Amino acid sequence: MRASGAVTRSTLRQQIADALRDEVLAGRLQPGREFTVKQIAEQYGVSATPVREALFDLSAQGLLESDQHRGFRVHEFTVADYRAMVEARTLVMDGVIRGVFQGPPPSPAQQARYRDALVSVRRRAEEAARAARGGDLDILIGYDLRFWRELGALAGNIYISDFLHRLRVQAWVFAVPYLRGDADVRDWLWNGHADIVAAITLRDRDALRTAVADYNNHALSWADRLAAGNPAHPGHTAPPAAPDEPGADERRRS
Repeated sequence: MRASGAVTRSTLRQQIADALRDEVLAGRLQPGREFTVKQIAEQYGVSATPVREALFDLSAQGLLESDQHRGFRVHEFTVADYRAMVEARTLVMDGVIRGVFQGPPPSPAQQARYRDALVSVRRRAEEAARAARGGDLDILIGYDLRFWRELGALAGNIYISDFLHRLRVQAWVFAVPYLRGDADVRDWLWNGHADIVAAITLRDRDALRTAVADYNNHALSWADRLAAGNPAHPGHTAPPAAPDEPGADERRRS
């Protein structure tokens, strides 16, 4: 009976953490938003203990900040933080690529597991790319996170997979407030997932490096845009053109 209770509490703790992470990724919990254990416990109708544990879990993942006197706050990532995430991801992926192509040949059993895993990764890639092209941010985030988590698992190292997943979640937490209000959002949603899967399937190291470099360069170009103040603040689009500005009439009609 005691073991069953422990499992239930652990599951509840994870469910609360997942629900709050989804709230942050959806933009409903904005960066800087403060709340207490009591508020979250009342919101979900649960006791304080699993809530407190869930909030500390999210703090350990870098998504929340804890304050002994004021409770918790959604972490505010900066453009510099985002650039550092891209740099870290680049270094790790470069190591993964070297390990995959320079390691010993996989056994027949490993090859079979690899092929099965690629089937799932390919599906995630197709759905993520479709959502990106359509500008559907909510669907894209879910498939993109699954894509990179499963792709990281192909390396056969759970620590690499978990690290890449954490970086991707943090990157989305930073990006979502900007993308939600950006009229040009489809231009800044990378959709090259299928290129990465194709390169891995063909074991084409050069094509894989090119696809990953395109992904990272796309992210850094977007960071340059944010650093230049366009959009200036999360959720803000550029101001409308003045009546005498070239192209103003066309934009109003579109």
